[in-house]
Amino acid sequence: MSDSAPSPPPAEAPVSAGGPSGFLKAVVGKEVVVRLNSGVDYRGILSCLDGYMNIALEHTEEYVNGVKKNDYGDAFIRGNNVLYISAADSI
Repeated sequence: MSDSAPSPPPAEAPVSAGGPSGFLKAVVGKEVVVRLNSGVDYRGILSCLDGYMNIALEHTEEYVNGVKKNDYGDAFIRGNNVLYISAADSI
């Protein structure tokens, strides 16, 4: 046994950029694709989102089966309809 004092416990690791909250913070203000449970995709600039995954998009386009159907400008998507959010380009 050594007489040295025990080392302090490691500090809690900060939320990594690879985690979900880090990803969401990184894509605010960038172009994203939001896939709904129905399979419809919305592509636009992520303006903001909240803890319920309610999403505000700007310059929004709607895609059904990969075919562009509508342009909406600003759009609000209720969080319970969201399957996933993906960065349109690498972040």
